Amino acid sequence: MAQFDRTIPPGGEGKITLKIKTKGYQGEIRKRAKVHTNDPRKNVEVLTIRAFVKALIYVSHKYIRLRGLKGQEVTKTVRVSTEEDKPLKLEPNAFNLSGKVAYRIEEVEAGREFRIHFTSIPDTVGIYRGFLKLKTNYPERPEIIIWIKAKFQKGA
Repeated sequence: MAQFDRTIPPGGEGKITLKIKTKGYQGEIRKRAKVHTNDPRKNVEVLTIRAFVKALIYVSHKYIRLRGLKGQEVTKTVRVSTEEDKPLKLEPNAFNLSGKVAYRIEEVEAGREFRIHFTSIPDTVGIYRGFLKLKTNYPERPEIIIWIKAKFQKGA
């Protein structure tokens, strides 16, 4: 969202305020805004805002993609971690790809880091989409959703 002075006299100064909503973001982000002016020497100026958003719970991938041929076993891993003092607990809440994809939650560092391994079930063919919902013990982020997209074709 941008707020700015609509009229600035020649040689004068104006104020531009940019606000970024960081909900849903984590890590390094960069946003740009173009400022259009009637100055013939420089009619467009690009403003860049860079920030590092510290997430309460870090999720390495919100979306994963599994692709391969029938009979192949494909595995992808998502890392979930926190740097908070309060230990993190993850509990499966909903999963809608049973029989097509299997998952396993591995606790790497107690209350701090988890790895969720998604593995295709070898004899499935087709395109399917789904999710794994994880319940957390953090009221600020009670749920984590990892979206899954898979495509497996018959072999040649």
